[in-house]
Amino acid sequence: MSLEQTGHENPALAGADFPERARLAGAPVLPDRRSFLRCALCVGAAGTLGTLEQPLDATPAAPTAQNRDDSHFTVEARFYEKLPNRRIRCKLCPRECTVGDRERGYCGVRENRGGTYYTLVHSRVCAAHIDPIEKKPFFHYLPGTLAFSVATAGCNVNCKFCQNWDISQARPEQLPAEYVAPQRVAELAKQNRCPSIAYTYSEPVIFIEYLMDTADAGHAAGIRSVVVSNGYIQDKALREAYGRTDAVKIDLKSFSESYYRQVVSGELKPVLDSIVTLRRMGKWLEIVYLVVPTLNDGDAEFRDLARWVKTNAGADVPLHFTRFHPEYLLKNLPITPVPTLERAKQIADAEGLHYVYIGNVPGHPAENTLCPKCGHMLVQRMGLEITQMLIDKGECPFCHQPIPGIWHA
Repeated sequence: MSLEQTGHENPALAGADFPERARLAGAPVLPDRRSFLRCALCVGAAGTLGTLEQPLDATPAAPTAQNRDDSHFTVEARFYEKLPNRRIRCKLCPRECTVGDRERGYCGVRENRGGTYYTLVHSRVCAAHIDPIEKKPFFHYLPGTLAFSVATAGCNVNCKFCQNWDISQARPEQLPAEYVAPQRVAELAKQNRCPSIAYTYSEPVIFIEYLMDTADAGHAAGIRSVVVSNGYIQDKALREAYGRTDAVKIDLKSFSESYYRQVVSGELKPVLDSIVTLRRMGKWLEIVYLVVPTLNDGDAEFRDLARWVKTNAGADVPLHFTRFHPEYLLKNLPITPVPTLERAKQIADAEGLHYVYIGNVPGHPAENTLCPKCGHMLVQRMGLEITQMLIDKGECPFCHQPIPGIWHA
């Protein structure tokens, strides 16, 4: 089973390939998706996750999405403008949906009610797991640690290869969910020895109010926040929301506008703009490029991508070329051949990028971090496991070359 089939890792695979580290960290291995919600959204007396009747919320009778109306999850949206005749224009993502009264935007999780725009997914968690940070993937950010990962229903694009289409393309009322207040997420992260909260699985852009409030609650409790995002967001929202977080991984799904239109139902330029803005903001940034056979696997595209990343984000930004597995609407295509991924890495290396990785091929040498100056292996990985870590005080111990990243909490 694939670990990183798309930029948004599958919550059903949470806990895969790291049982020993999870046990050492005091965190359990979580069950399959059919039973994840009850297990992941409950806390035992010792603070570890378990299957109990007490729901996540500290109150004895926290409502669920199945036994109550939506009012508990409904909060006024932060990024929109009011128009005449009770219409609104959403200012969250580049779509700028114009929404009439009692209608929803493209994402399906924001609704106009009498001229006021509301998010329907604040604290409405449909997936929660403890994951290794490498699964996001972050390779230069707190390696070897765990992230308390949460998601709600919805997305603002429709990738034909989406691994998590059953939650990303669903409306909130179609999925089982639990009310999990921001402060409760921070508590759970702390109880389960997770130094970070990850917003992932679906698209954090569409539950951005919840992300902002949870990031604030996390920081108040000494817990960081990391975002796994498609980067399809307007500049003001990005600065205000992702400015509250500590690291961002962007899924750069292709370097072609036509691919974005035909395969993603989005646009390339706003994603590139987001990457540039995040770098200017000083956020730790990593980029994933899912290599889909016949669609975005040409040498010219790899070369253009690498040149753009070096010029606009910098040679030190980690770039992950990830293996595609057939999913959702692209089941007719084969798994990405490993030589294709190796060719992509060779091209990016030749263009001067310092940290180019191959993802979703456990055991491949290109999972490891090498010093760009002396070539020594500094971080050795096996799938989602760190098997050797030699970086000391942010530099190579052999030649003292600085290695960019956040290496310790």
